[in-house]
Amino acid sequence: MSDTKLRVGISVGDINGIGLEVIIKTFMDNRMFDYCTPIIYGSKQVCGDYRKNLGIQDFSFNYIPDASNANPKKANVVEVWKEEVELNIGKSTAQGGIYALKSLEAATRDLASSKLDVLVTAPINKKNIQSEGFNFPGHTEYLADYANVDNPLMIMTYEDLRVATITGHIPLKSVAQTLSMELIIDKIEVFHKSLKTDFLIERPLIALLGLNPHSGDEGTIGTEEQDVIIPAIKKVSEKGIMAFGPYPADGFFASSSFQKFDGILSMYHDQGLTPFKTLTFDQGVNYTAGLPIVRTSPDHGTAYDIAGKGVASESSFRNAIFEAIRIFQNRKDEKKLLENALEVKPSK
Repeated sequence: MSDTKLRVGISVGDINGIGLEVIIKTFMDNRMFDYCTPIIYGSKQVCGDYRKNLGIQDFSFNYIPDASNANPKKANVVEVWKEEVELNIGKSTAQGGIYALKSLEAATRDLASSKLDVLVTAPINKKNIQSEGFNFPGHTEYLADYANVDNPLMIMTYEDLRVATITGHIPLKSVAQTLSMELIIDKIEVFHKSLKTDFLIERPLIALLGLNPHSGDEGTIGTEEQDVIIPAIKKVSEKGIMAFGPYPADGFFASSSFQKFDGILSMYHDQGLTPFKTLTFDQGVNYTAGLPIVRTSPDHGTAYDIAGKGVASESSFRNAIFEAIRIFQNRKDEKKLLENALEVKPSK
């Protein structure tokens, strides 16, 4: 394997969503095999039946018993299960959740065992996957628990736009009570480290959004800005982190202000993801920062309404593969730079 051709592990997500469709469409372009060796976790029957449902003839998977058997010029499928599974494309089913978890567990194990270099996850249904093996709001929390990491950070990225969220998959009514100065500081620090290590930005500029309309109007419409956000910004600034704000979210994205920053930190999920998805037109990537491994995913969900109809765009999924490769190489390059710096002896 060359330095640029990585083993990309891929979980299939909900088998009744658009995950397998965007996977197939991505690797119908043979040029993808110049950049990575894809290793998909599923089954011969499910992958074959989904392909037939799409009516795609000029594409085939390479079925293998183990990741070590992967063909670098094929879309490899590790057969995680052998039993027949009924597809109900476009519908949420209990089986959809069961086999999404089987795929994710197998891919995660192989990633932890260094059989893979990076992980790209196709969309799951966060409700039907809930079980004894998956009691989490989403992939981010599952992988953080697996890696024993307390403070992961979801970053949505496309080109020079990177938007992260301080609170993630929680009800909106819980956001204000969840925010604390300590939590905000932790998220800023993870974001800052990721921008430096994963994106190779030497001195990242980070913008924080306010929680309330108009950033609280100096306490008139809420005090979270004055009580927790501004003090957190002051604390990290004392450590040399260049964080600014809080900025009113509406005006920030409505103007060109967001283009001046390397990263934008929102207070809650929709505050950051709504403008991000509006600006990136289904091209964005979800990246989990703060983990010892590299994991990305497309920025869309299972999309049952269009699943199996052949109209789903693979752009975000393809970008997720490229972003995972890029971040893996960036980490490698940053590590080499650090090792070289440590080897340089000071002159007498």
